[in-house]
Amino acid sequence: MKKRIFFLLVITLITYHFSLIPSSAQCTYKNTAFQGNEFLSYNLYYNWKFVWVKAGTASLSTVQTTYHGKAAYRASLNTRALKKVDDMFLLRDTLLCYTTTDLAPLYFRKGAREGKRYTVDEVFFNYKGGQSNTLQQRRHTDGSITRENHSSPTCLYDMLSIFLRARSFDPSDWKTGYTMPFSIADGKGITSAQLRYGGKEVVKADNGKRYRCLKLSYYEKEKGKMKEIMRLYVSDDLNHIPVRIDAFLSVGSAKAYLVNMKGLRNPVTSLQ
Repeated sequence: MKKRIFFLLVITLITYHFSLIPSSAQCTYKNTAFQGNEFLSYNLYYNWKFVWVKAGTASLSTVQTTYHGKAAYRASLNTRALKKVDDMFLLRDTLLCYTTTDLAPLYFRKGAREGKRYTVDEVFFNYKGGQSNTLQQRRHTDGSITRENHSSPTCLYDMLSIFLRARSFDPSDWKTGYTMPFSIADGKGITSAQLRYGGKEVVKADNGKRYRCLKLSYYEKEKGKMKEIMRLYVSDDLNHIPVRIDAFLSVGSAKAYLVNMKGLRNPVTSLQ
């Protein structure tokens, strides 16, 4: 009996230990939301002195490709500003990420322009030694580069790969206020972040259609407090398409409204 109890205890400890180890397999997630050739387009609006003005367009694409010879997804967010607002730094942000086909992060890049300041963040992910490892670097306006490495016993993400993963979450049991914590890597370090569920809301897109949406708020820790960075209204169906995105900036705020979508994996059952 003592041997049996000891054996069960060892198995329990081993199971618990390996549940914390983020091998590539541990950091994966089953994709149910999109396929390899999805293209979304948006109109962008900027709040300028309490007036909302159209500022440009954006596109979000997810395609199946290869990364270092292995099958992967590539997601990219690109923006194009109208000439009259071309200096707004928000519209010069570009995001790119690669993940495995089961959504483990592989690579992330963000280019951001704020006035004369331009930075490029890159994050390279690997899962050697049973850890989630990152090489992070930032290229500054003057061309200098700062680098750092991190290893974590739990999974690390970038702000685009966590969004791809979140699209496959099952919200059927969520209640308003439900929170999902995780850690985000960028060019300057590791940040504590959260997704918070804010209930359902009907949102009108710029294609003239109305969609029943789930409201998700993205928070990051700044100066010891959680600050809302972005609010996403995603379609309440298996696609979880971003219908509207609100971004809270250091200088004002911006919104993106869905215009067109193609290459969807699932039927759009959230239409109202």
